[in-house]
Amino acid sequence: MILARAAAAELRKTVTLPAALVAIAIAALGSLGITLLNTLNVRSAIQSGQLESVAYTSPVEAVFSAIPLGTVGAVILGVVAISSEYTANSPDAGGGRQITATLAATPRRVTVLAAKASAVVLLIAATAAVTITACLALAHLIVGDAGATPDDADTLGRGFGAALYWTLTGLIALAITALTRSGIIPLIVLIANSSLVSVSLLLTNLTPLAYWLPDLAGMRLFARDPWGMFEDALDPLTGGLVMTAWAIALLAVSGVVFTRRDA
Repeated sequence: MILARAAAAELRKTVTLPAALVAIAIAALGSLGITLLNTLNVRSAIQSGQLESVAYTSPVEAVFSAIPLGTVGAVILGVVAISSEYTANSPDAGGGRQITATLAATPRRVTVLAAKASAVVLLIAATAAVTITACLALAHLIVGDAGATPDDADTLGRGFGAALYWTLTGLIALAITALTRSGIIPLIVLIANSSLVSVSLLLTNLTPLAYWLPDLAGMRLFARDPWGMFEDALDPLTGGLVMTAWAIALLAVSGVVFTRRDA
């Protein structure tokens, strides 16, 4: 009951953060935008008969190729959920930090961290459910029956996998932010790794152990063809379990540090 009330309070607090709303917009609109570009490219290739110019003709693949951009929003949401606690208020408001009031209202720090994690999970899962559904509808509307026929069961599984990937990414971002007490490091590292240059992917040229890093392991939850070319890549189930283990381990470590460190 205490955790439920704390989670509800953290959920209300998080959705009032401008950065959290920006994160949700990035995840949703960014994914829809890339899906639109992908599907228009696929439709153009089909209509012109130049199928060799595209890597796929399935509207489903056009959607899941856009999913990685949504992780940027998940990262931001996971970061601001806790970094906002350590941001100093304006001098007019006393210049204090929100963490003081939060711990006064909920003294048990493990409960605070669990509540924040619950709020992040709910927000990201809801965003993913709406966004992925909208992207699939958009892709089928644009490509229609002209593209490759998707497998409904596989599409559903990959949809759940993509939502799980976003959620675990947000939790990992939250855990790292709790450890650093700053949003700068996780934002730079995680956003750059997911949207610009994947350090994990570069590391695969040095060792296959890089496939056990959380982002590459979890990528198999929804990605198929682009990642199937790597013979050392983990299968979807193993990859999902590995990424989940990373998230749990980082949350556990951040929980220990959060409870023992001065506010």
